[in-house]
Amino acid sequence: MTRVAAAQLAAGTDVAANLDACLRMIDAAAEASAELVVLPEFCNHLSWYDDRAHARRMACTPGDWFLTAVAERAAAHGIHVKIGVTLARGDGRTTATSLLFGPGGELLGESDKQILMGAENDHLDRGLDDSPVIDTPLGRIGMYACMEGVINEVTRSLTLRGAQLLLNSLNSFATDEASLHIPVRAAENRVWVVAANKVGPLLPEAQLPAIAARLGVPPNRLHGAGESQIVAPDGTCVAMAPAAGEAIVIADIDIARADDKSRPDGTDVIAARRPELYEPLNAEPRERQAGAGAPNISTAIAAASIPGIRELASAGTDLIVLPELADVPIAEVMLALAGTDTHVVTTVRDGAAHDGLLLNASGIVGRQRQLHRTGRYPWLTTLGDELGIFELPWGRMALVIGDDSIFPETFRLAVVADADVVAVPFTPAESWELRLGLPERAAENRLNIVAAGSAPQGLTGEICALSPDFTLWTAWSGPFTGVISHPEVTAAEPGALMVRATIRPAQAMNRTVSRGTDLVAGRPSRPLDTRTARTH
Repeated sequence: MTRVAAAQLAAGTDVAANLDACLRMIDAAAEASAELVVLPEFCNHLSWYDDRAHARRMACTPGDWFLTAVAERAAAHGIHVKIGVTLARGDGRTTATSLLFGPGGELLGESDKQILMGAENDHLDRGLDDSPVIDTPLGRIGMYACMEGVINEVTRSLTLRGAQLLLNSLNSFATDEASLHIPVRAAENRVWVVAANKVGPLLPEAQLPAIAARLGVPPNRLHGAGESQIVAPDGTCVAMAPAAGEAIVIADIDIARADDKSRPDGTDVIAARRPELYEPLNAEPRERQAGAGAPNISTAIAAASIPGIRELASAGTDLIVLPELADVPIAEVMLALAGTDTHVVTTVRDGAAHDGLLLNASGIVGRQRQLHRTGRYPWLTTLGDELGIFELPWGRMALVIGDDSIFPETFRLAVVADADVVAVPFTPAESWELRLGLPERAAENRLNIVAAGSAPQGLTGEICALSPDFTLWTAWSGPFTGVISHPEVTAAEPGALMVRATIRPAQAMNRTVSRGTDLVAGRPSRPLDTRTARTH
């Protein structure tokens, strides 16, 4: 077992005071016998600058007094320290950089932030290279920072190259970091995540009231959201700090657990990937090309029941998603839809293939073959070769079939093709799939998701609707809650036969999570390592 720590602290414009806070938290981790401690992002200076020249003046330089003190404290305690700072590079760039110091004070690795958030784009330079995987006596470590964990590419690349333990330094007031973006990266990649967030004001205290008033949010919502945490490879949070106040959390973890990538049915979630299908993700990111879908449509997930389908269609439901392999004759579904514009999604076995069907009153109007193998269905040997998009009166829809839903790449394929809605007939096998997986696929891609499955208690699944309250750069319809991108989730309760909810296809147009930061066009602009997975 390895003892790891996540430390949360406040950092302002007084660099010496910020260093004192960092050293104090390193001491606290060492006192608790931790072998590694993760500190937040921008520990050297508040991420708020007058201009690029100011940002460069306040940045650290390799071997300066700030970083030397951190390295010496690591050596004094014999502890690994991961810290996020701004770094003035010799080539003129100023980067947001993660540094890992070893127990002898040596610099083991560094990683420049590849996806900048909001005003960071004004003052800092994006990282140009993949974050390295660092071999240490503790295990294989990957580093990332804040916005890099709000989408999946950086952590996925680290996992494919063998990382077992991912270290995330944050500077975030968003409450859905802790509830969604941090734990999902552990679950989808089957790795450990240690994440350290800020607390206290993230903007200069003297200017905070005026900035908050201009944005229309309470000043305390512009404080770091804390809740630093340690997350297991199944997405379970094993330790979490409070939302406010300097704190440290400790956990003893078995890093080797991250080498087991198996689902309950034996499917290896890394080996089952199909990189040849993901070539569209390697194209140069671009802005959305397709026009907007409808502002609102009525959707439902339902058990396999012809009377239920008829009831929902008669009530004007635009889209009904049934669980995979629902036992409903297609001819009877067509009769139930007669005289309506309703579409139904379900799946059928077609020999050695698992096909999703898009139906309306006239019959089958679309077909999508499952793309990935799964241990649940040994008979599934004939796979699809692309993810299609279906043009419907209210928007563009993709069908994600069965266990294709556990691969973040599948939903990325949908969004780069400008889908508005994804229908998911599936069977969830692990709790994280509904709790974290589908909400994250909606959040990181700005996709509405309608997912229906079956479980021992009957219907399961959820409808994830995009909220119009997204980012602080657009007017909110209600009070700001600290949630930035988490969708509105309507889940099936035990015993339910159907669940209805309104989704908003038009909201898929807005992918700008902060000024200058697009969730899709802002992903790393060079191809990541999507083809090879390091094996140990």
